[in-house]
Amino acid sequence: MERRILGQGLEVSAQGLGCMGMSEFYGPRNDDESIATIHAALDQGVDFLDTADMYGPFINEQLVGRAIANRRDEVVLATKFGNQRAEDGSFLGINGRPEYVTASCDASLARLGVDVIDLYYQHRVDRSVPIEETWGAMKSLVESGKVRYLGISEASSATIERAHAVHPVSALQSEYSLWSRDPEDGVLDTCRRLGIGFVAYSPLGRGFLTSESKNREAASDHDYRKHHPRFSGDALANNLQFVANLDVIAQAKGATIAQLALAWVLSRGADVVPIPGTKQRKWLNENIAASALNLSDTDCAALEAAVPREAVAGDRYQEQAMRALNG
Repeated sequence: MERRILGQGLEVSAQGLGCMGMSEFYGPRNDDESIATIHAALDQGVDFLDTADMYGPFINEQLVGRAIANRRDEVVLATKFGNQRAEDGSFLGINGRPEYVTASCDASLARLGVDVIDLYYQHRVDRSVPIEETWGAMKSLVESGKVRYLGISEASSATIERAHAVHPVSALQSEYSLWSRDPEDGVLDTCRRLGIGFVAYSPLGRGFLTSESKNREAASDHDYRKHHPRFSGDALANNLQFVANLDVIAQAKGATIAQLALAWVLSRGADVVPIPGTKQRKWLNENIAASALNLSDTDCAALEAAVPREAVAGDRYQEQAMRALNG
């Protein structure tokens, strides 16, 4: 597995593994298969694991902690705080208060069973708290040895700059894929100017840019995509045409739709690291194989034409969650 460098010299595998769906949002859990998937990723050189305290809530960190208990030295471990949830799963809002930053880190360390978090993200920006106050608390976590590197998720260029002035930002994590290209509107340029790596979540469009997209209408009630703006109603019918377009290219290339979509994200630059999420080894292996695909400029242009940015129907999130983006 190729290695890539994020900001401040943080070295990770060129692909990471998003662990969220192992515990929530994407249908039923299977902890045994999820742990086996994490082990298979590590065995194949995928060492960049991504979780958050809100996933579950809380139980995803516990799951990842169990999976890496005897393999901590093989892992670059990333987790996040800021989307505050209660034990019953209810959402309490976005919290960037300094005292909450410290308490959240301590709780994540305990659930993960580790002494230090490699990359600690602010998951969403709390507009009621100056970013300098939040990042002052995060900087203290680095100084105390609880955290090695700091990141931020779904932040605007202006916020990234302000956070970076308090303590160097190693990674911005935002959604980026063939059908979600918002980072190209300035945020990627900001990251590159400041020497910040870019971590792309949902590089497969939450599973839409795969051969499985045809099954979306039959999604479980436990799968939040059933009511996602891009996965339902007229938007679904509109967006399925892009999958059909990709399938034609995939067959000609001898690859899968997912591999092409993931290879496109990998081609965006050596400072871009996608973290496709899966809880099954078969999809993990398919994703890893995408790293062997070398796309030419012509290939990339064809893929972008197959999924025209302006033609994608539906927002990236439901209305309330959309308001929390680009803080």
